[in-house]
Amino acid sequence: MPRLLLIALFAVSTYAAPPPFKIAVIGLTHGHVAGFFNNALKRDDIQIVGIAEPDRQLFDKYAKLHNLNPNLYFASTEEMLAQTSPQGVVGYTSTFEHLHAVQACAKAHVDIMMEKPLAVSYHAALAMAEAARVGKIKVLVNYETTWYASNALAKSMVDKGDLGDIRKVVVHDGHQGPQEIHVPPEFFHWLTDPKLNGAGALFDFGCYGANLMTWMMDNQRPLKVTALTQTDKPGVYAHVDDEATVLLEYPKAQGVIEASWNWPVSRKDFEVYGATG
Repeated sequence: MPRLLLIALFAVSTYAAPPPFKIAVIGLTHGHVAGFFNNALKRDDIQIVGIAEPDRQLFDKYAKLHNLNPNLYFASTEEMLAQTSPQGVVGYTSTFEHLHAVQACAKAHVDIMMEKPLAVSYHAALAMAEAARVGKIKVLVNYETTWYASNALAKSMVDKGDLGDIRKVVVHDGHQGPQEIHVPPEFFHWLTDPKLNGAGALFDFGCYGANLMTWMMDNQRPLKVTALTQTDKPGVYAHVDDEATVLLEYPKAQGVIEASWNWPVSRKDFEVYGATG
């Protein structure tokens, strides 16, 4: 047998897959956690080592749905991080609780990714940035529209100059409303609380447009931001907006962000208009 073939066979026979990446979960009140479990539990390269959730009944609900080991449960984020030593953390709490999650992860020196948006206020965002700097961790936010192949193609066309200089970007995001699409009750509770969510449709879906526009404009800050919000369904969303339009002014471009819990269909799409295309 040729020597190179023997070496190849030996390499295959002695190869050992790396150990799975240890992930911890903070919070179960964000409805997107169901999608995380559906995918993560099927993978051999990920191991969930702990779940921090003050509401034991909520943990038991997901444990039953996804056949989770009861030993994964922790009532305290700090206790879970100390006992499990994860390599990364995913957060599924209310937006208000993001600050505490980041501060806890910073003290434990472990990176964290959360659902959008980043924060309920500018001051909370600054506090998270400072905690991340001191703890030397990465803080990621799952603005999922950034990962869409069509959006990446649009960005590449902008970068190559295929459209000319950007003149206008129009972003449409939203759905019929949290109640109308039947989000879980623990999710609906904080989505409609101005303290826990920061706002209604404005934060829930306006953040996608802000993220996409910032990306398209290469992190350039707008000169002026104007927002119009209203509540068209006060019987359902008494304390937060369900309709929002944000106008962004740049030296030679405009951004229009249309965020809504009143669309007749779910949508996440945007249009980029350049000087030539």
